[in-house]
Amino acid sequence: MDTQDLPWRENGFLKRSYGLIAPIYDLVVSRPLQAARSQMLRSLPTEQPKRVLLSGIGTGLDLPLLPKLHHYTAIDFSTAMLERAKPRATGLQIKWVMGDSMALPFAGSQFDHVVLHLILAVVPYPAKCLSEAARVLKPGGTIVIFDKFLRPRQIALLRRLLNPLSRRIATRLDVVFENVLCEVPELQKVSDMPLLAGGWFRGIVLEKK
Repeated sequence: MDTQDLPWRENGFLKRSYGLIAPIYDLVVSRPLQAARSQMLRSLPTEQPKRVLLSGIGTGLDLPLLPKLHHYTAIDFSTAMLERAKPRATGLQIKWVMGDSMALPFAGSQFDHVVLHLILAVVPYPAKCLSEAARVLKPGGTIVIFDKFLRPRQIALLRRLLNPLSRRIATRLDVVFENVLCEVPELQKVSDMPLLAGGWFRGIVLEKK
């Protein structure tokens, strides 16, 4: 794939921003979100080894919480994030890929499960990211999501006002998950639970039909 066509290049400032904040990212998000991350990762099976894609792995805060029996592929568009993630993968069978969650460099139906933790609200086009996750997922496989979403018709005026700046340097604050899911009809919701901040952060499991 021609790297000039990768969607993240439409927001090069965001890519540079994550390179700069990688050293302090863990201090900001590690402890407050660890319990929620762990709860969602328990959605992965533990009976037989499977192929699991970690799309938008970031600094690898999920890695110590993962079942060790699976074969993992971790992808991120930030070299700085990947380098911080690698030391956390002790004991895991894992392949590292520099790439874009909105244009995954994999053939279709390659993975049994996909983990999307704090990535749908980061990428410029959440529906494209979710669609790509669905494309590489085998039928019957699941997508495990942990992220912050607005509810349909939720006003959230402050978040919407801050979004033009926030989306440029770190994350979007205006993503309505239901709108995103409508654009990927091959996925159906299995579970949806509020996790943090009065339900702003949600844990969602989807299945591919």
